[in-house]
Amino acid sequence: MKRRAFLLAATVATLVPSAFAQGNATKIGIIGSGRIGSTFGALWAKSGHEIMFSDRDADVAKKAAEAVGSKARSGSVEQAVAFGDVVFIAVPYGALPAIAQQVGPQLKGKVVLDPNNPVPARDGELGAQAKEKGAAVSTAAILPGARLVRAFNSWGYQKLTSEANRPAPRMAIPVAADDPQALKVGVQLVRDAGFDPVPAGSLAASKAFDLGSSVSGKVMTADEMRKALSLP
Repeated sequence: MKRRAFLLAATVATLVPSAFAQGNATKIGIIGSGRIGSTFGALWAKSGHEIMFSDRDADVAKKAAEAVGSKARSGSVEQAVAFGDVVFIAVPYGALPAIAQQVGPQLKGKVVLDPNNPVPARDGELGAQAKEKGAAVSTAAILPGARLVRAFNSWGYQKLTSEANRPAPRMAIPVAADDPQALKVGVQLVRDAGFDPVPAGSLAASKAFDLGSSVSGKVMTADEMRKALSLP
C-alpha cells in the first residue's frame, strides 16, 4: 500500500492535466448545493473556476449561485453533469443510488469528487454496508465508470470554511483515487480550494481517512497527515 501511494504521489508531482498547467478555468458541476456543495463551489469560484450548482430543490441551487456571483450559475442535475469537466457530488449517502439512476450513464468517464459519508442511522443498510466496506469503494460500485476521487469527507463545512486559504502551512486534505489522471485533477482542486493535498493511495486505502478514523475532524499539516496515515 505504501509503495502504491508513493508511486501515485510521484505521478501527481510530475504530471499535471493541460487545463490546470495552462491556468485555465475548469468547469465544475455540483450536485447537492447545501452546506458542503455551496462551500466548495464558492472556494473554487474564488480561485477562478466556473461553477454550476444543482440540487433537488432548484431554489437552493439558485441561491448558492447568486451568493457566489458571476462565476456561478444554477441548473438541473442533468445540466450540471453536462456542464462539468469535473462533477462534485455532495448529498446524503443514501441518495447516491438515485443519483446513479438519474445521471449514472452521463457520469461515466468523468472525474467525480466524492466527499460523501455513509451514516447507518440515516442511510440504513446501504450506509451500514458502505461504512464496513469503505465509503469510496462503495461509491465507486454505485457509480460504475466514474473516475472517482475521494476527498473532503472527514471534516464539517464550518471547519473547512474557517481553515481554507489560511497562511502556510495550510490544512492538509488527503486525496485518493484509482485513476492516476483523476487523482491529479483532485489534487489540484484540493489546492485550488485552499488546502494542501496529500495523495493517499487507492480508493480502498481511503478507508484510513473515512469519517470516524483517527484523522477525522483533525486539522493537520501535510507532514502531520502523511505521518498519521503512514504515508512516505
